[in-house]
Amino acid sequence: MKGHFFKNNAFLLLMLLGIVAGCVVGGLWPAVYENDEMVQAGATVLEPLGTVFINLMFCIVVPMVFCSVCSAVANLGSIKRAGKLLAMTVGVFLITATLASLLMYAVIQGVPLIRGSYAPTEETAAEGLSLGELVVNFFTKPDFAELLSRKAVLPLLVFALLCGFGIQLAGGRQTKTAQLLEDLTGCIMKMVKIISYYAPIGFFGFFAALVATYGPALIGDYGRTVLIYYGVCFAYGLLFFPLYAWLGGGREGVRLFFRHIFRPAAVSFGTCSSVATIPANMEATRASGISREVSDIVLPLGATMHMDGSAMASVVKAVFLFGLFGREMTFGQGVLIIAVAVISSVAVSGIPGGGGTGELVICTLFFPDQLAVAYPVAIALGNLVDPPATMINAAGDYAISFVVERFTGGKDWLRKRLQMER
Repeated sequence: MKGHFFKNNAFLLLMLLGIVAGCVVGGLWPAVYENDEMVQAGATVLEPLGTVFINLMFCIVVPMVFCSVCSAVANLGSIKRAGKLLAMTVGVFLITATLASLLMYAVIQGVPLIRGSYAPTEETAAEGLSLGELVVNFFTKPDFAELLSRKAVLPLLVFALLCGFGIQLAGGRQTKTAQLLEDLTGCIMKMVKIISYYAPIGFFGFFAALVATYGPALIGDYGRTVLIYYGVCFAYGLLFFPLYAWLGGGREGVRLFFRHIFRPAAVSFGTCSSVATIPANMEATRASGISREVSDIVLPLGATMHMDGSAMASVVKAVFLFGLFGREMTFGQGVLIIAVAVISSVAVSGIPGGGGTGELVICTLFFPDQLAVAYPVAIALGNLVDPPATMINAAGDYAISFVVERFTGGKDWLRKRLQMER
């Protein structure tokens, strides 16, 4: 029995070993800084090991996102069903992001983030964009070639959805294009499996560099904030994710969720990328009986629009900055912070750090006169909380797929699916 357990979970154990070993090496061999300049690299020299894995995943997820989303829409029974599925998915994303933001806001109201004084170094903030420019950049690109990038996942999703609906109008699943896309999706998933064999080594290098770089910063107010955020994230995952699985699939849904959640959680925590976690989430949903038409829409869309962890991080950053500048936060500002957190999190791309977009929205709205200080502080805090934020973002996509399946496949979908497998 013991040998059987290790045989079935060898890959997961190796990933966990890589994470733990990387943290230990990074702690024992930290980078050394003098006057904000690195004088000894320490374990950061191992960062290329992690970068290789992340780059491989980024290269594969662009064609995977396009093929899976386009194929899912093209092979649906009707445009009406496709529209219903998309509307349900986005609606659930907004609800869960709101719940996550409210939870974080309630916690940090009772546990102050800032104690004592802190004087951050002023830096030049990035130039802000107008609302119209933000909308255009979020959803479109001026040239087709610019869609072929991990930095354009949201515009790529829009293009894939349009392409899928176009195939639906041309005949849907009966067209050769729809059949080709389905075959391509299957082949790409096999490529992902090959790349994943390198994951333990990649995690080792990534975490060694992460701990070596940010270990000294985990003290004082930053350290207190990071510890609170990590605690709330893990509490949210342990409490709300099983709840979502129960709402979607009952007790059996919870059992399947706990059986398959570790791999998406480990990959997302290790890569800090929702996009790179899509393959692990795909495998988890397949093993849980969730239909392909649901998973192929929810998971790629969730990688850029389901950001519960980012919503919680936005709340933490805003409250941290209020305390940093010694400003009292009114009830109205608290409500606005939650609204901004939910809205901005839906538009954050699934890449490490989120591109700084969420931070820029918060700083320009609440701290326009202190932008040169607020923005770099928010960016630094975002880097420190990125691993658990991405874990909640990406692993949550798997949990949400149960809910979407429930409302699109009926309340007995899981029981029927399990009976078919028997």
